[in-house]
Amino acid sequence: MKPVAPGTVIFHRFRGYGVITSVNLLTGWISARFGSEVRTLDLNLSSDEVQHADGEAILFRRSPPDRMPQARLMAMVRELHRAGYQRLYLYSWPKPSGLHWRWHLFTGQRSWMQRAWREGWYGSGADYNFNPVMGWGDAPGESALELSSTLARFDPLGLAQALGRDEDHTEWFDAVCVALLPNYTFSLGWDSRNGPAPAALPVIPVRRGVPDYAGPDLPWPPGWAMLWSGSTALTTQRSLCSAESVPKD
Repeated sequence: MKPVAPGTVIFHRFRGYGVITSVNLLTGWISARFGSEVRTLDLNLSSDEVQHADGEAILFRRSPPDRMPQARLMAMVRELHRAGYQRLYLYSWPKPSGLHWRWHLFTGQRSWMQRAWREGWYGSGADYNFNPVMGWGDAPGESALELSSTLARFDPLGLAQALGRDEDHTEWFDAVCVALLPNYTFSLGWDSRNGPAPAALPVIPVRRGVPDYAGPDLPWPPGWAMLWSGSTALTTQRSLCSAESVPKD
């Protein structure tokens, strides 16, 4: 099925051709503008028989949509690691509400707490639900190789800083990808109200309808525990979100 995103041209049997202005992949509702109409029309992809401009039907939830982009990002990072960009890292952590997870790609030194922020290299599942792109000029539904190619064109200087070897992290990341993809991702934060730091890496599903993770316990990234020597808590959801300069909710 073709991707559905703002800007997609559609056809409706009663209104004719129109353009999507917003998409909510969790609920299946879209907003579209038809002809010269000023107001947008809300349509449900499950019942309103919306089609692409070429007549292909848009069938919602035949395959559940991702609520977050982290699994796609993991696949992209693994491909770039294999291409020699081993100093590329993915940081993922929950929002204070616990409803969505943020993500952040960074390069250079493997410094989990002092990460360089570059435009287009971070985002949130809350935004991805309505506009399923990463933010570096990519198109919805791009494969891991296509995402990496688009990122290289968007910010070649930033990606160049990922060239180099980090074999410990690359080996760990590949093992995590083998265990989790395509249905799960990892988080480097949790809610301290649920207790102390878990012994294993927290795992979360990327879409609804996925059973709880039943695979082997996964270790934290290499060197992660050393950051918190002398402390029983690695980090918490509250401290992560309050200590970093990240976009506000």
